[in-house]
This record gives sequence, structure tokens and C-alpha cells, in this order.
Amino acid sequence: MSKFKTLMKKREFRTLFFLVAIFIIVGLVNSDFLTIGTIQNSLKSSLLYIVLAVGLTVVLLTGNIDISVGGTLGLSAAVSGLLLKNGGSIFVSIVVAILIGAIIGLINGLGVTKLKISSFIMTLGMLEITRVIQVIYTDGQWVENLPAGFKQLSQMNVLGFNLLLIIVMAGVIIVHLFLTRSRKGRYFSAIGDNVDGAILLGVPVQRYVTYSFIASGVCAALAGLIFASQIGFISTTAGLGIEMTVIAASVLGGVSLSGGVGTVIGATIGAVIMISINSALIYMKIPAFWNDAISGLLLITIVVTDAVLSRRADKRTKKERLKARVLHQEEVSINHAHAK
Repeated sequence: MSKFKTLMKKREFRTLFFLVAIFIIVGLVNSDFLTIGTIQNSLKSSLLYIVLAVGLTVVLLTGNIDISVGGTLGLSAAVSGLLLKNGGSIFVSIVVAILIGAIIGLINGLGVTKLKISSFIMTLGMLEITRVIQVIYTDGQWVENLPAGFKQLSQMNVLGFNLLLIIVMAGVIIVHLFLTRSRKGRYFSAIGDNVDGAILLGVPVQRYVTYSFIASGVCAALAGLIFASQIGFISTTAGLGIEMTVIAASVLGGVSLSGGVGTVIGATIGAVIMISINSALIYMKIPAFWNDAISGLLLITIVVTDAVLSRRADKRTKKERLKARVLHQEEVSINHAHAK
């Protein structure tokens, strides 16, 4: 029983419980929703959101935010798509997309660390810039007729499982282990938890904040490649508004907007939940225009809940510190009395 209570205190477990509850409840309404095929489709549909959420989580852990991911996704997908369409190799297109994401992330990181621009303002500006660059680069046209070989990458299966799904999940586990088990990986959470304390401990804060934005940019670029492979074309509005869904997914998965708390595992589960909700609405025969309203309501609920939980945690911490100080003072007084 004590182990169950311990698990329930973990945000990732509560998020997983919520995901299972969604499938059970909707499955009771429409049994077709509770099938292996539906679950696999939800996982495949959430792949690019998972990749985006992983990168965003690294930024959120440092106490910053990156809302340029949608623009990075669209630009990297458009550039790599045109390269493929003009006869370029898949390998070169992937490398170019990653470089675009890394450069955008580097610019965001330097703007936040060197120019001291708010991460919200910096990445909002970068979002608009990347949108304009994409339209100029593509001449306002959709990128269509991508090579069949590239589109088949997202459809390949190994032992009955989607290959891309296996690769993404393996990447999530590797990033999770790095962020939670390695000393340098824990720097990101330390910065978000207490930046002054991290500086005193010798953590190169500016460097790792910049690294976090680069990681987010690279993940957004990889998500752009997944998007292009799954959809088969890139519109001028590719990735529009996706940043809000990814932020909601990350926070739903237990990643705190104030920094220092959360895991990529939780963000991954949150991403699956956001996509599963859209699928659930279809199976429950609820009109599609409710999707955005429900997602918005869920985001507000998540943010408010996160703020309340953070406030309670701060109060609890302050009480524990005060109690420790009082007990220490009492011990000093007793020892002083005995000394007399």
C-alpha cells in the first residue's frame, strides 16, 4: 500500500493513470476505441508531439520556454522537403534540417543568455521570423510530391512495431537517463530549481541554458522531418499553433512551468494524452470544432493546477525549514543551559 502511495505522488504515474482512464471511459462508450489498432494509431500520431515535448521539456527544466518550435518545424520541413523534391539524398536532408534547428536554437539561447531577452519574447519573435523565412524560401507554395522512399520511412515496421516509434521511444529513454542519472544532465533541473544556487555550485548556467534551446531546436527539426514523412507534403502553415499543444502536453506530464521539475517520460505520456483526446472526441461523435476549446480548457486547468501545487510545495518547504531552524535553536538553548 505504501508503494502505491509513493507511486501516486509521482506526476508521471498520475498522468499515466489519466491516460488509461481516458481509454477505459471512451471504450465503454464506443468499444471500437479500446483496440490495439487504435492504441498504435494514437502512438504513431503522437510521435512528432513526443519529439517536440522532449525538446521543450529540456528548456522548461531551466525555467525558460520555447514557443518557436512550430516555426522551426515548418521551416526545417520545408527546406528538407524541397531538397528531397529536387533530387537530394535523404541523409543530406536530415543533416540540413538538424542544422537549421540547431542554429535557431543557438540564436534563441544566445538571445536569452547574452542579450538577457525574456525567453517568451525571444522565441515569439523567432517564431514569426521563421514563418516569414519559410514563405519566402518556398515562394508561398506548398512543398508536394516528396519521394516515395522518404514517405515510406514512417510506415516501416519491425516485428509488427512501427520502426519510427521504436526509434523515438529509445531516444526518449536515452534522454531521460541522461537528464536524471548523469551529473551534467541534472544541471538543467538545478538551474530551473535555483539558478543562484547552481551558479554557486559552479554550474555554467548560460552555457546549459543555451544547450537547452539548441536541444529544443534540434527536436523541432526532427519533428519537422517526421511531419513531412507522415503527411507527405508541407504547407505554408505547417506546425501552426502546435506549440500550445506541446506546452499543454509537457505540463500535463508533470513538467513545471516554473522550472526544475519534470521528466521527458511524463511529457511523452502527456503528448499521447493530447492526441488521444482528439481521437476520443471522434469516437464519441463530438464535433471537431470542440477540439481547440477542450485543449484550451485543459491547458488552463493544467496551468492553474501546476501553480497551486507549486505554491503548496513552496509553503511546505518553508514550514520544514522554519521547523528545522526552531528545533536547532531549541537544541542550542538546551546545550547552553547544560553548559551553565
